[in-house]
Amino acid sequence: MPVTLVLGSQWGDEGKGKLVDILASSANLVCRAAGGNNAGHTIVVNDVTYDFHILPSGLINPSCQINLIGTGCVVHIPSFFKELKALEEKGLQGVRERILISDRAHVCFDLHGVVDGVAEDKRKTVEGGKGVIGTTRKGIGPCYSDKVARRGVTFWMLVNEQQRWVQRLRDLEANYRRLYGDAALQGYDVEAEIAKLNGFRAELQQYVVDQTPLLAQAVGTKGVATTSATASSNGNHQPNILIEGANALLLDIDHGTYPYVTSSNTGLGGVFTGLAGLSPQSLSAPGSNIVGVVKAYTTRVGSGPFPTELDASISPVDADYGERLQRIGREVGVTTGRKRRCGWFDLVLVKYSAAVNCYTQINITKLDVLDDFDVVRVATHYKVGGQVLTSFPADLDALENLEIEYKTFKGWQTKTTGCKSFEELPLQAREYVEYIEREVGVPVKWIGTGPKREDMVVR
Repeated sequence: MPVTLVLGSQWGDEGKGKLVDILASSANLVCRAAGGNNAGHTIVVNDVTYDFHILPSGLINPSCQINLIGTGCVVHIPSFFKELKALEEKGLQGVRERILISDRAHVCFDLHGVVDGVAEDKRKTVEGGKGVIGTTRKGIGPCYSDKVARRGVTFWMLVNEQQRWVQRLRDLEANYRRLYGDAALQGYDVEAEIAKLNGFRAELQQYVVDQTPLLAQAVGTKGVATTSATASSNGNHQPNILIEGANALLLDIDHGTYPYVTSSNTGLGGVFTGLAGLSPQSLSAPGSNIVGVVKAYTTRVGSGPFPTELDASISPVDADYGERLQRIGREVGVTTGRKRRCGWFDLVLVKYSAAVNCYTQINITKLDVLDDFDVVRVATHYKVGGQVLTSFPADLDALENLEIEYKTFKGWQTKTTGCKSFEELPLQAREYVEYIEREVGVPVKWIGTGPKREDMVVR
């Protein structure tokens, strides 16, 4: 019974959804461990583009019977139903019969979204705007804050006990009005949100489950009763499990470029806190892997340090390279619609990510975006004051004042899209991939060469 984890290795938007889509064809259970509808995964199948935010991407595969939104997630309920409807309108069948939500996951209210925007706008006045985090304004941060402060609302409260969650939401609204003032929340109506959520409660009950016995049974933990939800159509009670990471390691609340991060644990640790019942020992099962998804260059949405960013502050030539990466790679956020900042591949960052997440395999994505470049560069070392750093630093001041050493590769200037094997890739492209593989110390198993499902070289 293999378990496969697919985790983002940079600042998100690496293309995790495509690999999850491929792997989900042989999985019975696909899980989301953390985050909310601030995530964005794009999958192209038969020239149809599907965008996923809070829903696990396994829903695109009819053979994937269970798609679980885990305890570590926060769920905006109107967005949950809107996303289900959008998938159905694009022809996906049985999505409502294959989605579950942990009863311990937290509800992300409209109120949280309003507060997120208010807080972000206030940050614009800090240090000349340097305090802006660049959040998606989806309410994720305020929701996690209320969770940690023990003020939040879990799904078991929402579907089972009317008065508790209603009073908690009213208390949250009163607290935020005291904090930000009535004027800041003048467009929000708590009674309207209560009425809206009451309209969802009856339908929600069919999706809400106790996650722990479901996952414990799936991985074969002793002493846990069998649940019908874990059984596959052929009677197999030990399904293949696929864990779909959201965001990425450098956005992790503990291991990312804090405070320019998301509000959850997006790395390996968050998988086991967000998906209780999934034993760490399951990763020792034959066929289990931790896959780090790595874009062939680097991008970032929002504020925060970005050592290899290519912009006019470096030189007009570098600015042109950055603009080309953005344009050719169509680097626009799925969730926010914001243009992504672009830069060369950062080996220091990816080696740090691999050390934290313990990758056993790598998926390099969007290699084809580099097809027309005359040169391609990789950041190999950081220096501060002439001293080489041994790892990716936590110190934001250090990140702002780095001297970066690059290795330059000759561009292959040949199309990689359509290549079916590693040997078919241009020589320079193979050398680029092999260099990354050798330096990170993790085998590159998959290489993305285009947006479609079939645009993937498997080694």
